[in-house]
Amino acid sequence: MIYLLGRKSTDYVMDVRRIILVITITGFQFLLFNCSQDDDSSTSDEVQIRTIGAVQIRIKNTSQYNYSGILVNTNGGENNYGSISASKTTKYGGFDFAYRYAFVELKINGQIFTIQPIDYVGEAKLAPGKYTYAIGVNDSAQRYGKLTIKLIED
Repeated sequence: MIYLLGRKSTDYVMDVRRIILVITITGFQFLLFNCSQDDDSSTSDEVQIRTIGAVQIRIKNTSQYNYSGILVNTNGGENNYGSISASKTTKYGGFDFAYRYAFVELKINGQIFTIQPIDYVGEAKLAPGKYTYAIGVNDSAQRYGKLTIKLIED
């Protein structure tokens, strides 16, 4: 039997095993409580459309490009419409309220483009109903200048 600092070597082995066990349990708890299906690490093409809401909005691609990762936020909700081919229209997504324009982010050929409202001061909320945001593109290559938006009442 080997003695280190007045203790048997088997006592040190037991202490090391306890430490490893505590670290392992702590690691599993961390993973269990910090990794969930509601994690924001989902792919940008994952469609997450709310079906409820007073204002129903769909997206129409009025360009010759395919869009992917279409995210729309009206301040009255957010929907990820996924991908849409040129000249096609998505399903309706529900919002609690919306305005004639909104935050829109999407990708064209892997490059991100954004419509970024500064504020909605002076804007009236849309009446409950169905609408289409017609999203087009212009010749700009700038992230915040390429997309156009037009509201269509359905």
